Amino acid sequence: MDDSQIPLMSLKSVSRCFHSKVSKIEILNETSFNIFKGETIAIVGSSGIGKSTLLNLIGTLDKPDSGQIFFQKDDLSLYNDEKLARFRNSKIGFVFQFHYLLQGFTAMENLMMPGLIASKNKKSVEKSAINMLERVGLLLRVSHRVEDLSGGEQQRVALARALVMEPDILLADEPTGNLDQKNSKSVHALIDELNKELGMTVIVVTHNNEFAQMMKRNVTIKDGKIIPV
Repeated sequence: MDDSQIPLMSLKSVSRCFHSKVSKIEILNETSFNIFKGETIAIVGSSGIGKSTLLNLIGTLDKPDSGQIFFQKDDLSLYNDEKLARFRNSKIGFVFQFHYLLQGFTAMENLMMPGLIASKNKKSVEKSAINMLERVGLLLRVSHRVEDLSGGEQQRVALARALVMEPDILLADEPTGNLDQKNSKSVHALIDELNKELGMTVIVVTHNNEFAQMMKRNVTIKDGKIIPV
């Protein structure tokens, strides 16, 4: 098997459920799923089927009740919390519906945070931050505090922050859910361009059919299984 056939990430017989006071809600039931380098995937379907739960499992923000999640050949269930945090910081970029930027800090400072947490050289981190802000069209907003930016600009800063460490996988949960149509299309196009330019794997949760159709593969969750659409 050559490298192109080896999954970048794999879910093996993964189960995840939640318990309410009166019932057990099964999200995933011994389902398996492979993710390959450079591909684009949209997780689609109605609200409440577990799309965000699946994204959080892939991003190691949540852990399965049973089964294993592999990154290449590494079993992530064997990682302790500190090692998982380092893995997320270096390998996974996150973009959410709400940007979760640090208020009172500039766009530049927000972008530098992941690199500084990883103890990278400050000048190198600054250079990467400037390059990525230029890439998302915000070079003139480097010194602007995030609260002084428009909603579309804030989401582009959030996208740039997710990409500044050059992660292997970009995970986006309704990344344009709070944006108008013009800004939504701009972010969609930018994600598509960055996938093609950087060869980065992109996985998005979206209700936007146009955005979903830009992805090479669409999947949903039915009866606890991840299935193609």
